[in-house]
Amino acid sequence: MASPSLETPIGDGRKKRVVVAMSGGVDSSVVAGLLAQSGHEVIGITLQLYDHGEAAGRKGACCAGQDVQDARRVAQKLDIPHYVLDYEKRFSDAVMKSFAESYVAGETPIPCVTCNQTIKFHDLLGTARELGADLLATGHYVQRGQGRDGPALFRASDVERDQSYFLFATTREQLASLWFPLGGMLKPDVRALACDLGLIVADKPDSQDICFVQKGRYSDVIERLKPGALRAGDIVHVDGRRLGRHDGIVNYTIGQRRGLGIASAEPLYVLSLDAQRNEVVVGPRDFLRTHTLVLRNVNWLGDGTLADAVAGGGAEVYARIRSSQAPQPATVTIGDDGAVTVTLRDGEHGAAAGQACVLYADGTTDSRVLGGGWIAQATKADKMARLESPA
Repeated sequence: MASPSLETPIGDGRKKRVVVAMSGGVDSSVVAGLLAQSGHEVIGITLQLYDHGEAAGRKGACCAGQDVQDARRVAQKLDIPHYVLDYEKRFSDAVMKSFAESYVAGETPIPCVTCNQTIKFHDLLGTARELGADLLATGHYVQRGQGRDGPALFRASDVERDQSYFLFATTREQLASLWFPLGGMLKPDVRALACDLGLIVADKPDSQDICFVQKGRYSDVIERLKPGALRAGDIVHVDGRRLGRHDGIVNYTIGQRRGLGIASAEPLYVLSLDAQRNEVVVGPRDFLRTHTLVLRNVNWLGDGTLADAVAGGGAEVYARIRSSQAPQPATVTIGDDGAVTVTLRDGEHGAAAGQACVLYADGTTDSRVLGGGWIAQATKADKMARLESPA
């Protein structure tokens, strides 16, 4: 059951002017339909984020090509005004270039978080305010409620669809102007509503993977954005042995086992990507285990301040570093140098710099999001640290 403090899917009954971010998918289309049906003044806005020529006709994408046309047709069906805004340069500068730079640095970026943080909940929210809108509504599966100090963020009721992991960087000020009508619903019910509303996207597949990565090849995007960034180098064992060559560290991810291109009697996994040495470091799976994470750019959404929460020895929370995993018990502390550290009780395989670590009040459905940050450092297993230490 949802927390009593959470909003109902269509609000408090007062009519509002609402901008709906319409991606052309079933979720945002249903949001627009529900709010229009409830008597709100709805304005649909679709963002053109990347080259629609390349993306035209591509399935499983968003914010380009056919998706823009689908959003327009849904708006016509609902008889609401609809605008397409060219955010291609903003998206390239804020999201795509950041994605490429992070990969070249040996990190594992999450561009969807960056897009929500910069494009949707900053730039688009600003546009909504310019239009005199009371709220910006989206099709995200997450819930907004009230905490002691104001608006609060909660996980969605549909655990399989929960997107709170991707929204940890949303500020409390932004939350005050955001609306997530689908947070308390299940996906099958949303599709049923799309059918009831007569929307052409009722059976449209969900978007998959990163929207601007053609055919799932990160290296193609990175080479285009940062020519010459893909440099050949060595694949080395964690004990120092050189095992082979790679054609660019961006072709590898932490925890990867297959496709390494090296012969070995034992299963080997990518343990780290050393951008300075241009090396891919591999070793046994046990060396992937991480218990301690140091975070940067932490956004706190819990009551009070983070410093208040950790006073007295640290705050007991639940954390996750992947959107597909359940939160696990953890402790958050702040060091004398101001560094925020998360200690995972059970540890995690394959934690990498550039990933997000999102914090929750507990591990249940509808749990409150306390905030999170970007992983700056993932402490390796003790035996790996000893092998890497100078003699």
